[in-house]
Amino acid sequence: MAKRTYGHEYGFATRAVHTGNDVDGESGALRRPITMANSYELPYDPTSVSWSTPGGNLYTRNGGTNQGYLQEKIASLENGEDCVVLASGVAALSGLFFALLQQGDHVVFSSVTYIACYRLLNELFNGKFGVETTIVDTTDPENVRKAMRPNTKLVHIETPGNPTLMVSDIAEIAKIAHEGGALLSVDNTFASPYCQRPIDLGADFVIESLTKYINGHGDSMGGAIIGRKEHLDVIRAQSQINLGGAISPFNAWLIMRGASTLPLRMRQHNESALKIARYLEANEKISFVAYPGLESDPGHAVACKQMEHGFGGVMAFGLKGSHDDHCKFVSKLKVITNAVSLGHDESLIVFLGENDERQYLYPEKFHNGFFRFSVGLEDAEDLIADIQQALDQI
Repeated sequence: MAKRTYGHEYGFATRAVHTGNDVDGESGALRRPITMANSYELPYDPTSVSWSTPGGNLYTRNGGTNQGYLQEKIASLENGEDCVVLASGVAALSGLFFALLQQGDHVVFSSVTYIACYRLLNELFNGKFGVETTIVDTTDPENVRKAMRPNTKLVHIETPGNPTLMVSDIAEIAKIAHEGGALLSVDNTFASPYCQRPIDLGADFVIESLTKYINGHGDSMGGAIIGRKEHLDVIRAQSQINLGGAISPFNAWLIMRGASTLPLRMRQHNESALKIARYLEANEKISFVAYPGLESDPGHAVACKQMEHGFGGVMAFGLKGSHDDHCKFVSKLKVITNAVSLGHDESLIVFLGENDERQYLYPEKFHNGFFRFSVGLEDAEDLIADIQQALDQI
């Protein structure tokens, strides 16, 4: 049976279901199986094989069947030419930076990013490898323009940003980066490709923590880099094979399974999050709410321009209360779970206190501690009732 392909003539939901999947040639199963092998049969004369060649069925660190299926799906959903999937979102970030940057290169990056990205660019790459880095508030593209240097190789932004939900204009920053001879990478984890596709807006690379929305079930880890094949071939050879950040076949299979329902899940996340954000904004015990779907949010206009199908399921908010009030509030929740991560089927909340080392990079309203809240797939009315009963006890 010929392999079925699903190109861009099909809609997002159709590609989410079908791309990368096919009838198994051996068993006739309608789902491709998990190939739990770390090695594959060699040709008659193996002396011609390069052990560092990416792709092909040689050794699973070089590339495996389940990894290949997932790469096909993610590239399609992001409207990208090619994709590399790795063991985690942080493996994807470090894999991109390691393959792309050289000693003496300069990177401009968002003041609000995932903590591991902040560590990589603010401490490790400059301290260990001599890569120059500049942190700017990328909500104003002019800050990026002013930070550009002749040796700027990469601009890296995260939008919406973790954990303050700051929004950066991808199209405008792409123009600035390209005018300066640099490349643009965008961490799209908070939005997912359902809500936002940075490559369509001019980005050269998209990073996704597949652990989050694309998997959507809180049971596996993975990361993806999407971009042009000429760049991703280098990333495969250097960061996948020689750094060894390969994804396991089982995790790749689980994420394939989860991605099929991404459009349906994101609709629910988006709808519930907006309803809850509006409830919180009107609550007298809440000091602030940061969510780009709110008309009052400073990033709302840009978000409306580039987030086509909703604003995601993550928000931040604070209480008009003490540090202990924040902790007590979380302890009284019955439906919402006190845990890190996001994009799961269940709602997750984490209290980020006043001692965050990056506090100086956040707007002042975040300085007294706040919550990052990932809205799950429960009934929005039950989540609102859970929040209200916890607030009533403070």
